[in-house]
Amino acid sequence: MGAEDARRASARRAAGGVRWRAGSARSAGEASAARFLATLDMGAHYNPAMTAQNDLARRDTRASDLAMAGSQTSAAIGYTANHAQFVEWLRSVAPYIHAFRNRMFVVAFGGELVQAGALNALVQDVALLHAMGIQIVLVHGSRPQVEEQLNLHQVESLFAGGMRITDARALEAAKEASGEVRLDIEAAISQGLPNTPMAHAHISVVSGNFVTARPVGILEGVDFQHTGVVRKIDAESIRHSLESNKIVLLSPLGFSPTGEAFNLSMEDVASSAAIALRADKLIFITETPGVIDGDGELTRELSLDDAQRIYEAHTGELDRADADFYLKHAIRACRGGVPRSHIIPYALDGSILLELFLHDGVGTMISYENLESLREAVPDDVGSILQLIEPLETDGTLVRRGRHQIERDIDQFSVIEHDGVLFGCAALYPYPQERIGEMACLTVAPEAQGTGDGERLLKRIEQRARARGLTRIFVLTTRTEHWFLKRGFVKATVNDLPEDRRRLYNWQRKSLVLIKQL
Repeated sequence: MGAEDARRASARRAAGGVRWRAGSARSAGEASAARFLATLDMGAHYNPAMTAQNDLARRDTRASDLAMAGSQTSAAIGYTANHAQFVEWLRSVAPYIHAFRNRMFVVAFGGELVQAGALNALVQDVALLHAMGIQIVLVHGSRPQVEEQLNLHQVESLFAGGMRITDARALEAAKEASGEVRLDIEAAISQGLPNTPMAHAHISVVSGNFVTARPVGILEGVDFQHTGVVRKIDAESIRHSLESNKIVLLSPLGFSPTGEAFNLSMEDVASSAAIALRADKLIFITETPGVIDGDGELTRELSLDDAQRIYEAHTGELDRADADFYLKHAIRACRGGVPRSHIIPYALDGSILLELFLHDGVGTMISYENLESLREAVPDDVGSILQLIEPLETDGTLVRRGRHQIERDIDQFSVIEHDGVLFGCAALYPYPQERIGEMACLTVAPEAQGTGDGERLLKRIEQRARARGLTRIFVLTTRTEHWFLKRGFVKATVNDLPEDRRRLYNWQRKSLVLIKQL
């Protein structure tokens, strides 16, 4: 037998082995699979007039078949709890991914982050955000690198009022330091080694003379020389680069129309860029964990007014290690039209991802408006509502509802959203003749449970019921009896339901009836 014949024989044996293994797996579960396919076929010919009992029985059969087939498949591939947790987490961040696509974030960090060795991790996270369709503008600082350059040349650093006095030697140090950090960032973004988070990234980064500056001048008798402030951001050129799927990198240097260079603060460049670009978020990644309250606890969310009060409560110069130092610039950005500003720590690996994709985040978020919105649902909310209730329908907590039913009843729903993402819903179905209403489909996302969202939704449904002249509301529940009892509901019977709802009661499900006087 020649080499080619041997290779073909080996391939046939391998293929035969695959077929044999597949055949064995099929024989073990073919009855379950056949029943599952039968239920799918039944669904294609679904009769809306089918009784609730038959509908529930069919769903139970389907769930049983899915569970059997799933357990066999899980065992075959070594599916573990870690796999399940990963799938659950990935699904939970989907609303954020949809909400953030095509948004613009200005991400600012000091030279301290580079000095601490956290640059590669940040770039990997930024590359992931870029891959999700988020437009990224990076703004870097270089204070410690400037200090290194000055120390190297034995030049003393001069400060006044918290700002560096930039003489000719300090300006040269600032240019060298800024160039060094910029090259480090560009090199990190250009990585593409296999088996690393940057593999296949192919990201282009653009930097240039996007920032026009002017001198600070003389303040209280001190000439700040080449220290400057932002005069203008070339927003049009930056947007053009972003629309070409590039990351834009801004350095803390600006140039005047006369050709002079000025040393700028990273915070000034970042807030000015966010305002000029009408960015959706300004994110400061800093050496501080965020705004800490009087009890030593992290303040996760601040309204613009609260942030202003905290900032004004401090007198004297603010230390850069204090989050309040960044509040000035976060407040300025929000007042300039940026909806959200964030202050997060670089010491926490992946802090930018955790801040964006966890409900509570890991730092402090300052918002121009109230972050949480409790409102009535609109047709665009249908997809998010379905995503919220699907896990509870699967485990039997809620009765299954299809997209058509949610679309039909969307005017009955109230929703609660946080930073543009839905985290809870509830519906009110009134029976005006009996002056009673049913609260249905009360759902709060797992990551938002324990924050009071369920309580707020209940109060909204009660308000809507009173506005319609109803005197009572009721719920049907199989698993959350105690939650409702603690909030003023009392046990009742099926006979206490309005006549139309009593006829639809599912005796196989045997839900408890709870009623509350308004």
